[in-house]
Amino acid sequence: MPSPKTRLQFAAFPYRVVDGQPMVALVTSRETRRWILPKGQPEKRLKPHQVAEVEAYEEAGLIGRIVERPLCAFPSLKRLRSGREVPTEVVVFLLEVQHELDNWPERRQRQRRWMSPGEAAAVTGEAGLVPVLLEFEALWV
Repeated sequence: MPSPKTRLQFAAFPYRVVDGQPMVALVTSRETRRWILPKGQPEKRLKPHQVAEVEAYEEAGLIGRIVERPLCAFPSLKRLRSGREVPTEVVVFLLEVQHELDNWPERRQRQRRWMSPGEAAAVTGEAGLVPVLLEFEALWV
């Protein structure tokens, strides 16, 4: 559990399998344009996995089956508009993508891109996500 000064976020890990190979979807952050997982803050009316599912839809236009148990958690730094960085713990939920929408709420604010987990590890702006991506890729070798 994060310390009192650490923020908590819930992320979707959107994936699909193409010709037996895993592909992962990342989106760009609005402010810094880094490649990240879709994620959001806790919401009182939603369970953590539901927050992740909603964020995948809003930020990436992805709909699918979400796993209710977390895959993992990793530390991150959320960059605020002010430039300040806030310690954050990101709890990650697997999302098997079944539908990819052409229109979604944040389509004008973010880019969405499918890539191999190895490529995602090379381009992500979240250092804590790299080992998760590489471990996920290793499951398919």
